[in-house]
Amino acid sequence: MHRFDGRRALITGAGSGIGQATVHRILAEGGRVVAADVDAAGLRITADRAAAEGTDGRLETVVLDVADEAAVRAGVASAVATLGGLDVLVNAAGILRAAHTHETGLDLFNQVLTINLTGTFLMIRESLPALLEGEAPVVVNFSSTSASFAHPYMSAYAASKGGIQSMTHAIASEYSKQGLRAVCVAPGSIASGMTSGPVPGLPEDADMTLFTKLFPAIGEGFAGPETVAGVIAMLASRDGAFITGTEIRIDGGTHM
Repeated sequence: MHRFDGRRALITGAGSGIGQATVHRILAEGGRVVAADVDAAGLRITADRAAAEGTDGRLETVVLDVADEAAVRAGVASAVATLGGLDVLVNAAGILRAAHTHETGLDLFNQVLTINLTGTFLMIRESLPALLEGEAPVVVNFSSTSASFAHPYMSAYAASKGGIQSMTHAIASEYSKQGLRAVCVAPGSIASGMTSGPVPGLPEDADMTLFTKLFPAIGEGFAGPETVAGVIAMLASRDGAFITGTEIRIDGGTHM
């Protein structure tokens, strides 16, 4: 399949997990990609894999903190110049933090919202002029099953993802007559850099029985990040041309 021949994509969170898997999926389908992440070492791993797969000629990387307005402005401008325009924006950058809500400091709450929600907004705002001049432009944002279903100790994270989901609907409506589509993926039960190992801040006295409903109904455990990357590739290609202003839950039936 070469659904991305001639298409130009900017992907954040590209140094690990689902963002990294999405870079390689779109490259494999013929796309040109600028991969962005705050983690330079992660981007080197992304680039090394592309070199091993022979797709590095269509990949550029940029170190970018999505929570820094000036950095986003400069990074998006650089990406657009490199690609000669923009057709696809994938906002995979984000962090997961956990704590008892009554013990969550304002600094932690704001950190999660700034990176996840404000960072997504900044990337969209700066990319929109180029996207609106692109070919069949698409924005793919990252919500989470936590936006609609209870994930204990993650109120800040859930709030950030709920905000992204609502913002996606608004953007899809606002720019629909200009040909832009905006959609969300809502992953759950996915093994990625964000979910591998202990969740930062998970209380020592956390009631782990509250997590028993967060396991998939199908398969033998959490799915790999390539599971989500495949859905993103569909949404960002012409196969998803009639999908906008909605979210696609990818959780193996965890929340049936």
